[in-house]
Amino acid sequence: MGTTPWSEEQVAAAAPDQSSLTAARRLGGKLGDAVAQGTALAGTCAGSGRTPYRVVVDLAGPAFRCSCPSRKFPCKHALALLLAWSAGAVKEGGELPSFATEWLAGRAARATAAAPARPADPEGTEQRRARVAAGLAELEVWLADQVRTGLARADRVRGFEAIAARMVDAQAPAVASALRRLPAVAAGRSDWPRLVLREYAGLHLLAIAHRGLAELPEPLAAGVRAHIGYPMAAELVRSGPAVRDDWMVLGTRASEEERLHTRRTWLRGRHSGRWAMLVEHNFGGRVVTSAAPRLGFMADASLHYYPGAANLRVQWGTRHGADTPVTSLPLPDGAGRIDAALRAYAAALADDPWLRAQPVLLTEVVPVPGETGWWLAESDGTALPIAPGEQPWRLLAISGGHPVAVIGDWTAEGLVPVAVFAAGELHRADEPLGPSVPPPEPPQPAPETAELVSVALLGTAQRGLDAGRLPAPVAGAVGRIDDPAAALLAAAALQDLLDRGGVGAGTAVPPVPAAEDERPLLPRAAADRLAGLLGSRSPFLPEWFAAAAPRDFRAPDALGVQLLEYARTLPEHRGPLLRLAGPRGRWLAAAHPSWNDFRTSSAEVAEVWAHGKPAARRNLLRELRRDDPARARELLASTWATESGAQAAELLAVIGDGLGPADEELLETALSGRRGDVRRTAAALLARLPGSAFTERMRQRAELWLPVRGGTTLELALPAELPPDAERDGLAESGAEFGYRWSGGPDDTAALLRRLVAATPLARWEKTFGSPVRAVATVLDDRFRRPLFDGWMDAALAAGDGAWAAALFDAGVPTDQALLRRRELFALLPAPERITRLLRLDGAWLSELEALLPAVEHPWPEQVAHHVLLLLHERARTAARRPGASGAMPTAHRSLLAAAAAHLPPDAAPVVAATAHRCDDAAWGDAFQRLARDLTIRSTMLEELQ
Repeated sequence: MGTTPWSEEQVAAAAPDQSSLTAARRLGGKLGDAVAQGTALAGTCAGSGRTPYRVVVDLAGPAFRCSCPSRKFPCKHALALLLAWSAGAVKEGGELPSFATEWLAGRAARATAAAPARPADPEGTEQRRARVAAGLAELEVWLADQVRTGLARADRVRGFEAIAARMVDAQAPAVASALRRLPAVAAGRSDWPRLVLREYAGLHLLAIAHRGLAELPEPLAAGVRAHIGYPMAAELVRSGPAVRDDWMVLGTRASEEERLHTRRTWLRGRHSGRWAMLVEHNFGGRVVTSAAPRLGFMADASLHYYPGAANLRVQWGTRHGADTPVTSLPLPDGAGRIDAALRAYAAALADDPWLRAQPVLLTEVVPVPGETGWWLAESDGTALPIAPGEQPWRLLAISGGHPVAVIGDWTAEGLVPVAVFAAGELHRADEPLGPSVPPPEPPQPAPETAELVSVALLGTAQRGLDAGRLPAPVAGAVGRIDDPAAALLAAAALQDLLDRGGVGAGTAVPPVPAAEDERPLLPRAAADRLAGLLGSRSPFLPEWFAAAAPRDFRAPDALGVQLLEYARTLPEHRGPLLRLAGPRGRWLAAAHPSWNDFRTSSAEVAEVWAHGKPAARRNLLRELRRDDPARARELLASTWATESGAQAAELLAVIGDGLGPADEELLETALSGRRGDVRRTAAALLARLPGSAFTERMRQRAELWLPVRGGTTLELALPAELPPDAERDGLAESGAEFGYRWSGGPDDTAALLRRLVAATPLARWEKTFGSPVRAVATVLDDRFRRPLFDGWMDAALAAGDGAWAAALFDAGVPTDQALLRRRELFALLPAPERITRLLRLDGAWLSELEALLPAVEHPWPEQVAHHVLLLLHERARTAARRPGASGAMPTAHRSLLAAAAAHLPPDAAPVVAATAHRCDDAAWGDAFQRLARDLTIRSTMLEELQ
C-alpha cells in the first residue's frame, strides 16, 4: 500500500531553509531511477562529480539519507526527490535499489533493538512529586499575594515570568506554560481582570487537588497530573488498551511556541462517536507528516488514550486499512445539536474542572455575523457565540446562508471553529486572508462574577468578600476558609465552573441565503491551481483567466474569501475574479465594508450609487458600462451636477470604455467643469470621437495656429493669451504637467502645442503633409520637436492608427517614457510586420527585443519563440566559451527568461528541456531547466481547465 504524496507545501515545510528549497527546485532534471515503495522513496541525483548522489527518504520518520557531503537535513537532493514525488514524477511500486533497502533495514533493526520503556522508578517518582508539591505550595502563596494586594497593582509581565520559571524548576511545565500565556491572554482586553482571575483560580484549585492527590479517584488524579505536566511515556500509553474504529480526521490546527511546532488533529470514531485528539510536536520546524490521515479522510485504526477523566489525547496505534474519504457524518438521534453539545460540555467539565476545550460537532447551523460578534444559529434561532478574535469568513463563504456542519472547540470564550462539512466535503474553517474585524466588547459578566472580579482588582486587603452576594453553593463551600485571599480564589474557581457548566444557548437570526449559481463548477485541480497562482502573484494568471473565461466557471465556495481579497488587492484581475465568485461572492461581499465595493447586482444599483463609497460607485459604473453602456451614461448624467472632487474625473474616465457618439453631450457638459482634471478627462475622451464638435474646433485651431509652409515646414502661431472657448476645451493648463521646461520654468507653450496636436484629427496632418512619413520629417525648432511628436503619439494611440504608429516608430522620436511609448506604437503595427521587425534584432539588440516583446500576442508566435530561444542559447554558448563574461550569465537576462516562461508556447517545453541538456554552462542549463518546468506547469494548468 502506497503513501499519499505530500503536497508541495509539506515539502517546503520540511526544508531546513529557503535556499535549500530553491536549490532543490533546480534539480528536477537531474534525478534518475526514482521509485516509491510503501513509505520509502529512493533515487539518484547528478552532482558535480561523475558518480550521482544516492538519496533515500523514509516517510515514516521522516528520515533522510544522501551520499552528498551536505550537513543540512534534508539536503537539496532529498528535497528534489520529494518535490518530484509530490508532482507525480516518481514511479510507484518500483523495486528499491540495494543502497536504499540496506539503509532502511538498518533503521528497522535499530528501532527493534531499542530498549523498551522502563517502568517508573518509585523513588524518582516520589522525588518529583515532592518537588512539584513544593513548587505548587509557593504558587499558592504567590497567587494569594496577587489577589491580596490587588490585580491592579500586579506586574503582569515580569511577575508571570518569575513564577513561571519557578514552576519549571519544580518540574510543573504545564503550569509554567499556563502562566506564560497570561500576558498574551490579557493583552488588549478590557476584561483582563476577569481572565486573569479565572486562570489564578484554576491554578489555585489545581494546587489544592495535588495536595490531596492520593485521595482522588484515579481518573481525576491522572487528569491533575496531566494539567501539571507530569510526563507520560508514549510507550506506556501504547501498552494500554486500544480503541479500534474508523477514525475520521475532522480538523487540524498548527501552532508554534518558542520554536516548538505543534499540530493538533481532531478525530472522531465513525461508529463509537468518541472524540480523540492527536498531538504531534517537532522542535525547530513544522510537523511535516502525521500518523493520521489528512483532513477529510478516515482510517480503520487502533488508538490508545492517555489516562484522565476527560482526557481526549491519544497515541496512534496500528492502522488496519487504507485511508478512505469522509463523505458523511453519521450521528445518533439528537446529537449534533446545540443543546446536546452544551450538555456534553457540562458533563466533561464535571469530570475535569480544568478542561479548556471540548470538541463539538454541530450538524445544521448557519454562521451569522453581527455587531455583537459571530454566532452559529440553528433554524429556530438557537445559537452559540463564536469566540472573540475568530474571523470565520471562510465558514461564511462555504455556508452562503445555508446550514452546514461545523466542527470546533467549545471554550469558556465561545466556539472556535476548526472545520466545516458541506456538500460531502470537509474544509478548514480558518482563512488566513480574511479581513480582520475588531472583536466586539466582551459581554458583561454575571453579577456574582463581577463581584469577585471587583474584589480581586482592589485586593482583599482593601475590600472584603461579601459572601451574601454569591450563590449558596459557592458561599457555603468557601465559608470555612479563614484566609480572605484563599477564599476569594476558591470562590472564583467554583463560580467559574458554574458559569461555564451552566451556560445556555443564545439567539440569532440566520441571514437570507445567497442566490443559487447554475454555472459549471471549476474543476478541483483548476481551483487548487488558481489558489496557488493567486498566492504567488503568478505571471501566469492572465493566461489562466483567458483560458477559463469561455467556460464561465463558478469557483468553489471555499475560495470565496480569497477571490474577494485578491479582487481588492489585485485590481488588474478584479473583473475575472468577481465573475468567478458570482452571486455567492456578491452575497459575501455585503458582510464586510472592505468588500462592499464589489456589490453590483441590479437590485443594489440605486443604493450603491446614492450612498456607496467612491470605489464602490466606480466599480458599479464600470460593470454597468460593460453590460449596458447607455444605462451607465444615464446614471452618471443623472447626478453629474452634484459630482465633485477627484471622484468626478474618475467616474468620467469610465465612460472611455465603449466610447461612442451618444456620449458627446455628457462630455461637452463636463468641459465646463471647474476642475482641471475633469476638463482634461473630458477633452481626452472627446478627442477620440471622430466627427465630434470638439475635434472640429481643434482642427480649425490647428489650421489657424499651426500653419504648414511649403508642405514641409510647420510654423507656430500660438496665441499669447488663449480665448475663453479654448480654455473651456482644456488647452489652458500648466506645462509642468508634462515636464516641459524653458528658461528655468515650465514651458506652457510646449504644453499647449502638445494638447492641440493630440486633439487635432490625424487626417488634417495627412491632408497637409501628404502622409505620416512626410509629416514626421517636418522641419521644426528643437524646442518644440518633442511636444509635437508627443501630441502625434497621443493622437495615434487614441485612434489606433497603424500607419502613423509605423512612421513615428521608425522616426525614433524624442519623447517622454520612450520605451513604453515605443512599445505602444509597436503594438499598433500589423502582426506580420511586428514579427518581421523582431526577427531582424540579433543578440546585440536583446534589450530592444525584450522591450518590444510585451506588444506581441500571447503565446508568442512560433517564429518569435524560436528566435528568442536561439538568442538565449547563443548567450549560453558565450558563457561556456568565456566564463564570467559581462552580460553572458542568465542573471543578466532574468527578466527575459521570466517573460519567456509566461509567453512561450507551452508545447515548447520538450525543446527547451533538450536545449538545457546541450548547455555546457551549468547556470544556463539550470535556467533552461526552470524554463522547461514553467512551461510544463502552464501546459498542465491549461489541461486542468478542460
